[in-house]
Amino acid sequence: MPLLFAHGPLHGSSRMRHWVQAGFAVFLSATAAGHAQFDASVPSHRTDLAYDGRFTFVRLRWGSDLGFSRRGGFSSAWNHDYPRAERHLSLILEDLTALDIHTDGSLILPLDDPELFNYPIAFMWEPGFWNLTDREAGAFRAYLLKGGFAVFEDFDGQDQWANFAAQMRRVLPDGRFVRLNNTHYVFNSFFLVKDIDAIVHPMSGIRPSYYGIFEDNDPAKRLMVIANYDNDVPEYWEWSGDGVYPFDASNEAYKLGVNYIIYGLTH
Repeated sequence: MPLLFAHGPLHGSSRMRHWVQAGFAVFLSATAAGHAQFDASVPSHRTDLAYDGRFTFVRLRWGSDLGFSRRGGFSSAWNHDYPRAERHLSLILEDLTALDIHTDGSLILPLDDPELFNYPIAFMWEPGFWNLTDREAGAFRAYLLKGGFAVFEDFDGQDQWANFAAQMRRVLPDGRFVRLNNTHYVFNSFFLVKDIDAIVHPMSGIRPSYYGIFEDNDPAKRLMVIANYDNDVPEYWEWSGDGVYPFDASNEAYKLGVNYIIYGLTH
């Protein structure tokens, strides 16, 4: 079944593209402050959603033996920004697209859970601390090769890249990372993101790099994996209603998130 868009596909007329982007800015401006109120009004974020064909945000859960700790009492790396980041992005998707999407909750799945195969897109936080079991590596490989699209977020520095790359070699031993630029369709699948490097790390301000692994290592084929390296895009989603980061930066970060979802659902 083809995916329908509430405001038309990006690659339509330039007038339509301008209208979509202007409408997005107005929407975000009007609702960002309401995100905090939304968080306060929802007593819990459901994680017991059963598969029903609706789009559901999936976050990957994994173990680490690298001693990671997070402020606020978190002892894991995979749960950074949870659940505000996925909740806010889901609300944006509900308003801007015709996706039938769960906004009342999301899923947290381990990499070797058969349930993961019901969901075409999965996000992972802090892969710089990721540690795989052999079972997880095999199951995740099968997921990606069968059509899954994985987005890796929130990691920086050479040590974290080295750990991430080592784990990915266990998942896709023959996979090769390719650095992506603005010309790849993943950055223009709904919104036109003019300068992907301008979506800088919200805390350090360093400019990011984007790397992908393609099916059969062929850039003309499907993108299976994208890694937002030296960046933390979901940090913008999490705090968009609190005025922590500039509006324009949060706006671009949401565009990137929407593009990833639309790409994963249409490829």
